[in-house]
Amino acid sequence: MKYVVTGGAGFIGSNLVDELIANGNEVHVIDNFSLGSQENCNNKAKYHNYDISDSKNIQKFIEIFKSVDTIFHCAAVARVQPSIKDPIFYEKNNTMATLNILQSAVEVGVKKIVYSSSSSVYGDTTILPAKEDAPINPLSPYGAQKYYGEILCKTFSSIYDVETVSLRYFNVYGEKQSIDGAYALVIGIFIYQKLNNHPLTIRGDGNQKRDFTYVGDVVRANILAAHSKHKFKGLAMNIGNGDNKSINDIASAIGGETTFVKNVIEPKETLADIQLAKEILGWEPKTNVIEWIKKSLKT
Repeated sequence: MKYVVTGGAGFIGSNLVDELIANGNEVHVIDNFSLGSQENCNNKAKYHNYDISDSKNIQKFIEIFKSVDTIFHCAAVARVQPSIKDPIFYEKNNTMATLNILQSAVEVGVKKIVYSSSSSVYGDTTILPAKEDAPINPLSPYGAQKYYGEILCKTFSSIYDVETVSLRYFNVYGEKQSIDGAYALVIGIFIYQKLNNHPLTIRGDGNQKRDFTYVGDVVRANILAAHSKHKFKGLAMNIGNGDNKSINDIASAIGGETTFVKNVIEPKETLADIQLAKEILGWEPKTNVIEWIKKSLKT
């Protein structure tokens, strides 16, 4: 099988590339390495250094997409807080990039696109666990852009008869995650602070809860979606662990001194209802975040 992974030098994308390669597939990666890392590259994949937010590259994408079975659109500029500070940069790199990939795909008749969405579309919902039909109420430009990407996917399925499915990831962690910089997530930040003998910085009181989802489980969901016989027409599905832990729980598992700082705009709690993914994909998570942290700290 021939696949394309956008953002394949990033956290989730590179883990997906590794699994696809391990399964004997031909894999093409589109990544301009603005956020992805050369260290994440798999030497058995073919890399194309293009900016997917630039419509001038569409003809190049069309050439890459010829005879491709599925496109995994993982590329994005992630994180809620940076998107609040620079929404225009995020709009270009998230919304326009998704439109360019969709347009290029339909030009050559790509059968299926698996779109990486986010639980950020729900915002601070009080309806938990969140089902896919819960109210959409993003708290950031990033969350709004991810939802608009879903709408684009659904619209393209309706107009151009390309299969699209949107996977709403909940708080992904695991191997190759960023551990420092503006785009690092809380587990990566805590591990970085622990390794550098810094106190773990907790925003607010630390009682906010997150549905932490292992990247290997996310990768399996992507591959199952690609192989599924279900006729996807823009369906959105939650990909989460189905339970949650507080930030204090994570800090306790990592261990060490903690310090508390002012909180930022963020949901108080995230928790996924994953029944739809179980029913349609036959998928369920296998990895517990606390167990993974303890194992990682031993290696």
